[in-house]
Amino acid sequence: MRKTSAPSQSIVLTPVNSAFKSPITVSNKRSRECRDRSKDKIKDTGPPSPKLTASEYEMMIQKILSRAFKIPIANYVPEHTTRCLGMKRPAARRALHDPYACNALVLFTPEELTAHDKLKTDSGKIQVHVVVDPLLGNILRPHQREGVRFMYECVTGKYGDFQGCIMADEMGLGKTLQCITLLWTLLRQSPDCKPTINKAIIVCPSSLVKNWDKEFGKWLGCRVNCLAIDGGSKEHTTKELEQFMANQSMRHGTPVLIISYETFRLYAHILNNSDVGAVLCDEGHRLKNCENLTYQALMGLKTKRRVLLSGTPIQNDLTEYYSLLHFVNPGMLGSTNEFRRQFENPILRGQDANATESERQKATERLQELTAQVNRCMIRRTSSLLTKYLPVKFEMVVCVKMTEVQNELYKSFLQSDSIRRSMLEKTQVKASLTALSNITSLKKLCNHPDLVYEKIQERAEGFENAHKILPSNYNSKELRPEFGGKLMVLDCMLASIKMNTNDKIVLVSNYTQTLDLFEKLSRKRGYAYVRLDGSMTIKKRGKVVDEFNKPESKQFIFMLSSKAGGCGLNLIGANRLVMFDPDWNPANDEQAMARVWRDGQKKPCFIYRLLATGTIEEKIFQRQTHKKALSNTVVDNDEDGERHFTQDDLKHLFKIDETTISDTHSIFKCKRCVNNIQIKLPPEESDCTSDLSHWYHCSNNKGIPDDILSKSWDMTKCVSFVFHHRSNSAVVEQQIAEQKRVEALKAKDEVKGTEEAASDGDDDEEKENEDSGLDDDDAKDEDFVPRR
Repeated sequence: MRKTSAPSQSIVLTPVNSAFKSPITVSNKRSRECRDRSKDKIKDTGPPSPKLTASEYEMMIQKILSRAFKIPIANYVPEHTTRCLGMKRPAARRALHDPYACNALVLFTPEELTAHDKLKTDSGKIQVHVVVDPLLGNILRPHQREGVRFMYECVTGKYGDFQGCIMADEMGLGKTLQCITLLWTLLRQSPDCKPTINKAIIVCPSSLVKNWDKEFGKWLGCRVNCLAIDGGSKEHTTKELEQFMANQSMRHGTPVLIISYETFRLYAHILNNSDVGAVLCDEGHRLKNCENLTYQALMGLKTKRRVLLSGTPIQNDLTEYYSLLHFVNPGMLGSTNEFRRQFENPILRGQDANATESERQKATERLQELTAQVNRCMIRRTSSLLTKYLPVKFEMVVCVKMTEVQNELYKSFLQSDSIRRSMLEKTQVKASLTALSNITSLKKLCNHPDLVYEKIQERAEGFENAHKILPSNYNSKELRPEFGGKLMVLDCMLASIKMNTNDKIVLVSNYTQTLDLFEKLSRKRGYAYVRLDGSMTIKKRGKVVDEFNKPESKQFIFMLSSKAGGCGLNLIGANRLVMFDPDWNPANDEQAMARVWRDGQKKPCFIYRLLATGTIEEKIFQRQTHKKALSNTVVDNDEDGERHFTQDDLKHLFKIDETTISDTHSIFKCKRCVNNIQIKLPPEESDCTSDLSHWYHCSNNKGIPDDILSKSWDMTKCVSFVFHHRSNSAVVEQQIAEQKRVEALKAKDEVKGTEEAASDGDDDEEKENEDSGLDDDDAKDEDFVPRR
């Protein structure tokens, strides 16, 4: 076939006169309406058609949004499952975090199964590792990792039928972080691949509610939501608590409730209605009395997992210690009467300085028995662990002589007829109340006469003749520090600190009247200060503390009420603290004194405890020492605790000794001092946590580790005696080790120099012998007569 005859190449003949039409423009298809409209627009040269109005546009959008949702799959029937559409089916059970990762903190390790056992075991019941979230595990210190592991094992029932525990670490060891780690682990994990608890309640003092909320945000960010009940109306609080307790799902939106002890007691009828995974009580020594309403309200909580935080589990006696143990593990130590008969009475008799050998032996046996039971649910570490991370701390107990005016007022009070009659009261209740009032008056007098000036003016009981003792020009409105011994010393110290250093200082007292004195003194000297007491709102406290801790802050003094704000505050902006008056409860003073020596502190710290020499303040301090010795024996298992005080010594409160330089040092009958001069240094292993008899004893300002106190001693002539010691700081230990090394090198050089000098002498002697014709044997022979 020829190419021209192919169908595809055939020639179509068209008439010559016909016009050519492109196949693109010629179409048999029906033209679109839009094209027609576009042609009309091209042809129409008039104005453009109006757009939709705003109201029409809104109506159009609302019409679109009002259409009901329809499942795109025809005849689709949804399954009754929690699995979302498109998600993969669950794979093999595994731990939430890698247990074999570097630095992983594993709290539970499942039993290893053989391949045969795995075939026989249900795959849905295979247990997995419980691993602390690396976000927290990587920042925990060694002692904190140990604490988290111990608490987890306790609340999961590893040590028996009890699921409660006490975290009794001393202040500054990170109890808050350890407890946050524990709760976060319980809320997220368990060996069965599900949360151990669904929600937890944290009960704490009202001043720490916001602090706990901040700590959760600090360590976990937005990973957990907390409900912090901090004020608000009764209706609002009731609604929030009812919603919190009603939610029983395992994935609770707000799984942590933070509430104060007072608020918990008021709303106990709501909080005790349903089950709670765990309860955590901060500053748990508030539960030292089984009979109070707060204790009973907390005991009504429906939970077995109870964690109690207290750096001072023993404050006054063993009955309070029993109350704490009974709260976390009811029934572990029997009833109160059984505990007293079996443990408390024998141990207390053995603690007395006049106890017989058999009583001490029995006390030791009962103490070991009690310790064996308690160690199953309590972990205790002392602040000596902080020496690895914090700068050195110097503690000083300063005995200050009262002024002549104070002494006369004090003796007049004790010799008054009304006070003598009150001592002979037959009614025990009335006598105790009167004695308490008298003790308060004497304590205030030890601080400054201004604090009892109103009673002097009123001729109150004990101060009938006191107005004759005050100087004629005495005026309480104008502060005169020279009328109070302790205030004189404080005044000199503040001036020296202000002019010679850039340090800040915290002043602590049990009385707001004393804080008023501090304010007057600060205004008189022009010091910038801030004050925190019971009148300050909880919301404002955090702002005040944060502002004071800033390095650029101009606040020089932080005035603190030990009753209102002595717990939980972090005042690392200051590195000096003055405890102006003692409290009967040693825990209150220890809590207050731990405000500056905490994580984040960069400077050496100086703690001063001021006591009026020979007065009731020393008696109170001695009572603290006695209680602390009991705590060291029972809680810290210190078998070598010193027994300095008998019960009779502690009863002689209403006496004054004007001749002594320290009543406490006299009772010690110190064997290291002769005529109140220390001739033997404390044991090398001792530090500021040791017994006071093992501290440095100074009857003059030589050897005082602080120049500020030393200069104030010289200027005021009021200080009579000082006990002082330092923390066992790693830095100090290195300095001591370096000093010993240098001394050893010097001693070695001296010995070497002596040997060289001796060898030089031998050479000279040999040379003389050679010159004289003698050999060594001849020179040693005494009968030898040299030849001529």
